[in-house]
Order: sequence, then structure tokens, then C-alpha cells
Amino acid sequence: MFRYVVRRLLLMVLTFFGATFVVYALVFLNADDPIQALVGDRPVTATQRLVLTERYHLNDSFLQQYWYYAKGLLTGDFGTSLTGRSIKDMLADAWPLTMRLAVMAIVFAAIIAIGAGVVSGVRRGGIFDNATLLFTLVLLSLPIVVLAPLAQLIFGIKLGWFAPTAGKNATFMQLLLPAFVLASTVVAAELRVSRASVSENLRADYVRTARAKGLSRARVIGVHVLRNSLIPVITLIGVDVGVLMSGAIVTEKVFNIPGVGFNLWRGLRTEDGPVVVGFVSVLVIVFLVLNLIVDLLYAVLDPRIRYE
Repeated sequence: MFRYVVRRLLLMVLTFFGATFVVYALVFLNADDPIQALVGDRPVTATQRLVLTERYHLNDSFLQQYWYYAKGLLTGDFGTSLTGRSIKDMLADAWPLTMRLAVMAIVFAAIIAIGAGVVSGVRRGGIFDNATLLFTLVLLSLPIVVLAPLAQLIFGIKLGWFAPTAGKNATFMQLLLPAFVLASTVVAAELRVSRASVSENLRADYVRTARAKGLSRARVIGVHVLRNSLIPVITLIGVDVGVLMSGAIVTEKVFNIPGVGFNLWRGLRTEDGPVVVGFVSVLVIVFLVLNLIVDLLYAVLDPRIRYE
């Protein structure tokens, strides 16, 4: 186990710098005039342009710019935005909100997907199974850019069941609707995988053996089938973290939540390259760490799996 973790950590380091290099290239190689994009239609004096150009090494080559950024990452310095604010401070303000929203979305998606997937897998071809199939098809056909404002309009403004916006000091109730909207981006796939996994495991030999030993149906499904069926679902949840982070850009913008997604959207709109690269770098770290945790959970869910 120790050697496996060490190997994975070394691969994570290479993946991290490879991903940040690609993101840095996508942001800065195609940037037209980030200084003018920042100020909009207002004029920029020659002195201001010179100061900003020197501060952000805009006259240096691309590889030199990335080298400056990589050196900062090694010391925990994510740089400074074009507005002069420390990106580390911006992350400190934005992450708590996004983490609360993401955790709520993951919990809601997991509960709905696993619960409905188990019932659908046990009762294949029934009314509930067909209803969940229709439900997942509808969710898959609605992109988050449509679903988020639609949910805000119907459930937040028209019906008044939820708060239409959240804000910086959002409460649990204010984050409910954004969390459900964000969970909808991953719940459909997780539900279908959960249903397929349960359906397959019900036909396995160990299930027939457990039933032959006289175990109750609830124990067979709740202990034996569910435990083995969770392995592909856990894998998908780890991958879905990236989907949630991309969906958070739209969700936080629509519901006015000043989290990571909102800051990324604002950085993209103003062509604030340091903000975009800094926030994406942290998202890469989160994605890599969570996928390592998911891989280690395999051995917990399935004793046959050993990392040697």
C-alpha cells in the first residue's frame, strides 16, 4: 500500500504540472490584450500599461512566464490578479462557499442515485425503473446553462419554494436549490451505473449462495449486493468532481454565489489570466487528491483488492 501511494503521489506531481502548463498555455498564448480587457472601454495610460506589463512579465516569452509561475507554485504563491488582489486571498474567500455547495451536491446526488438505482436494479422493467429511465434521459438532455436559470425562475421566483439567489453569506436553505441544480449534472449517470451494477450483482453466484444459506432478502441486497455495487459508483463520483467544478461556474453565476466558479467566470470574462490559472491549479489538486482517495476506497469496499 505504501509503495502504491508513493507512486501515485509522484504521478500526481507530474500530472499537476502538466495540467497547469496546458491551462497556462491556453490562457496566455491566446490572450489579446488582458490589460485593456480588464479596464473595458476606459483608456489606459502608458505608465499604467508599463507597470502592469513589468509586474506580470507580459513582454517575456511564454516559457519564461510559465517558469515564473511554476516557481511561485512551489512556494505556495498563486500570484496576483490584474486588479492587484492576491489570488491566495481570493481562494480563501471563495473556497468555503464552493466546498459547501459541492459537498451538498455530491451528497444529494449519491443519495438519489444509489437509492433509486438499487430499487430500479431490484425491480427491473417495472414502473419505477421506467420512470427513472425517463427521468435520467430528461436530465441528460438539459444542459446546466438551461437547467440553472429555469430552476431559478420556476422554483425560486414563480413558486417561491427556494431562495432565488444565495450571496456571500449563504445559509443552508439558500444553497439548497443551487445544490440540487449542481447535483443534476451527475445524478443521471450515477443512477444508471448504480442500477446496472445492482442488476448484474443480483445474478452473481455469491448472491445465490447467500440465498441458499437462508439469508433474508434485505440482508442479501443491503450487505452483499450493495457493497459490491458501490465500487463503480464510487469511481464515477470521483470522476464527477470535475463535472461538478465545471457546472459550478454556471450555477454560481446564476445564483450569485461568489465561489470558485463565479471567480473563474469573472476571470474569463475580463481575461484575467492569473486568476483563471490560479483557480484551475487548485481545482487540479482537488481532483487528483479525490481520485487517489477513491482508489484507496476500493480496498475498503472489496477485500479482494490489494495494492502491492
